[in-house]
Amino acid sequence: MRGLYAIVDAAALEACGIEIIAFAEAVLSAPLAALQLRAKDVSARQALTLLRELAPMCRRAGVPLVANDRPDLAVLAGCDLVHVGQDDMPIDRVRRIAPGLRVGISTHTIDQLDAALAARPDYVAYGPVFATSTKKDPAPIVGVDSLRAAHARARAAEIPLVAIGGITLERAVSIVADAEAVAVVAALIPPARVAGGPRSAADLLHEAAGRACRLADVYARALRPIAS
Repeated sequence: MRGLYAIVDAAALEACGIEIIAFAEAVLSAPLAALQLRAKDVSARQALTLLRELAPMCRRAGVPLVANDRPDLAVLAGCDLVHVGQDDMPIDRVRRIAPGLRVGISTHTIDQLDAALAARPDYVAYGPVFATSTKKDPAPIVGVDSLRAAHARARAAEIPLVAIGGITLERAVSIVADAEAVAVVAALIPPARVAGGPRSAADLLHEAAGRACRLADVYARALRPIAS
């Protein structure tokens, strides 16, 4: 996993009046490391419906689809991975009930990271690196120095690390050497209004695609010296 890990946040999109599936399709025009649906405020049935719509879109784009929190929905929808938090189902239990499902996990401290690495997930997320407004009760900010230390541990374990929390284009550029991927939520969502008034759906989706492409290009540029 390397590059832009795009998070489609249902609540944030609804607040901006942007349709979830159309937004995901726009973002998938960029080369993504993964696409996650975060739909914490909808019913399980609604989340499953969304995942089932996203699954063929992600397959066509060659992008892994990640379900948030729910391995059962991930299996039913044919997702590639499930992402779990510290208070969700443990990795070993996920693997018992869904042995073919890959697993990523959120960590917020070095101790949590070490415990996660011992369980050998497919990736670890670490953060919030910067202040974030997309979580109702975010963990304390870890900062860039802690991210760098976490990345050294994850690299030694040969497990990709995804930086998360307050990632903008400028911040992604500054931490490109400190994580295999960056998880982005708010920086993908354009403002619904400008000085002239509300924007059209087509304009919003076009800008979302552009934002995703610019963020993805951060890692594409970082890889070019290596490839050459």
